[in-house]
Amino acid sequence: MMRILVSLICGTLFGAGLYISSMIDPQKVLGFLDIWAIADGGWDPSLAFVMGGGLAVAMPIFQFAKNRSQAVCGGDMSLPTNKAINRRLILGGVLFGTGWGLVGYCPGPALSALAFGQTDTVLFVVAMLAGMAGARALHWNS
Repeated sequence: MMRILVSLICGTLFGAGLYISSMIDPQKVLGFLDIWAIADGGWDPSLAFVMGGGLAVAMPIFQFAKNRSQAVCGGDMSLPTNKAINRRLILGGVLFGTGWGLVGYCPGPALSALAFGQTDTVLFVVAMLAGMAGARALHWNS
């Protein structure tokens, strides 16, 4: 029960952070990715600060976690061990980056933005889930 409560608190905190930082607004993200807007002063660097803040919080927590055999709330730790850069990783990164650049959503913010019920967001999440199912069907996640 404690793990479920902690998961709920962490997920709520993450969603609130996405909302407060406006990262659930695809236009905010696209404003950061539009490097051509630098010349006319329309570029929005705020996403870099959000990512930096996330790293500042996550890095010490990962340092703490990597030396543990069990999670704080119980259960086994399963941190990634594969460090290989292969074709699957590169293709996945290219597909993720292309989708992010075209639409302005990545999975976390898209799921948080579902709360607003916008058709574009729902369509994106459906397409994202279909892509995940397709990848699994092709045994890319095995």
